Amino acid sequence: MSKGLPLERLFDSHCHWDHAQLQALQPQLWQSCLQRGVNDLLVPATQAAHWLDLINLCQQHAHWHLALGLHPYYVDHHSREDLALLARLTESAQAVAVGEIGLDWHLPEPTWAAQEVLFMEQLSLAKQLNLPVILHVRKCHDRVIKILRQKKFNSGGFVHAYSGNVQQAQAYADLGFKLGVGGTITYARASKTRRVIAELPLTWLVLETDAPDMPMAHQSNRLNRPDDLPHVLDALTDIRTESRHLLAQQTTDNVRMVLGVA
Repeated sequence: MSKGLPLERLFDSHCHWDHAQLQALQPQLWQSCLQRGVNDLLVPATQAAHWLDLINLCQQHAHWHLALGLHPYYVDHHSREDLALLARLTESAQAVAVGEIGLDWHLPEPTWAAQEVLFMEQLSLAKQLNLPVILHVRKCHDRVIKILRQKKFNSGGFVHAYSGNVQQAQAYADLGFKLGVGGTITYARASKTRRVIAELPLTWLVLETDAPDMPMAHQSNRLNRPDDLPHVLDALTDIRTESRHLLAQQTTDNVRMVLGVA
């Protein structure tokens, strides 16, 4: 938090809280989050092998919100059995979202077909359970939007680390999605993303860190931390016309609205 500015109540909409690098800093890291106004974390999963540990972790605190899913980056490691287990655990553990799921066309093209099958299966599950999804999308926004429309997916969710254009943002918003704004906008050189985020309606945006990945401009040790979420808020304040307080309040309300979290 910038010195002298009021403490805002922030919601990190994408934090890999179960990661060993973050857990090694406990309990001091969570106390630092609270001291800097980061009161809630949405914690997405990536692989089935980590789900039970993640469930146990999120059950320790009411403000650590659980999501379960199979990340496209690990498509070669996932199985049909994982999908069946996902359906059972998502219900029994009362996950608030399905994620992190999606498509990653940065990966070799031979993986794309398998990624799509995995993505559509998880969309079907989320639709069946009426849960939002956390989308990982790299180099394929138009394809993801087309699939969401084909599946008639209407439970909404979040587009993690949004990097698309204004027209794609409108398409996601029409489908009930909010767009993740993270450490990318702390870099002055990220002119395209900063310009798009500055232009979009505030009701479309949520804050995120993606900790411990995607370090921010000021993090010389390259370890991203959820207690640095106020730096994303500061960067957003620099590129938009609204007050810092309104940006904090609305982006937090946006997360809560999608998740149905009071």
